[in-house]
Amino acid sequence: MTPQAQPLPLRDIHLPEPVSWWPPAPGWWGLLALILLLAGLLFLGRRLYRRGRLRRAARKALARLQAQYREHKDNRRLAADLSILLRRIALSQFPREDVAGLTGADWLGFLDQGLAKTHRQGGFSNGPGRVLAQAPYRPGTAVDAGALLELCAAWIEALPPRAAGVKR
Repeated sequence: MTPQAQPLPLRDIHLPEPVSWWPPAPGWWGLLALILLLAGLLFLGRRLYRRGRLRRAARKALARLQAQYREHKDNRRLAADLSILLRRIALSQFPREDVAGLTGADWLGFLDQGLAKTHRQGGFSNGPGRVLAQAPYRPGTAVDAGALLELCAAWIEALPPRAAGVKR
């Protein structure tokens, strides 16, 4: 007699559970951290770049005035142009109420306050900068153009970062 074949106790094929999308693999966490880090660096770099925008524009304007002075050698025009430039920078950097009404000795005193500690104090009130209050209005005023340009450059470099909320 032939033995009867017993059916084997086999079960149907069961597929494993599908891979869940959560929690992500460690590589995805690393990629997310890298993206957040790059976004933070981009934001910080943009803020720092924008913060120095006024100083960069002021340097370019001062260089343009120096080039113009080399061509025309007109001291009165240089003093007037520098006075206008410094006034425009101050109005952009500081509250309008604090700057707009300053004239004469008060204006020169304000400019002296902005100089860095390393530069000579009183450079506008008692030094080569005092011509900013006189030369544009008095022809023939003696102007030390080199010292005046250097003083204005030092004032621009000493500008503090613009405070948030400053009304222009």
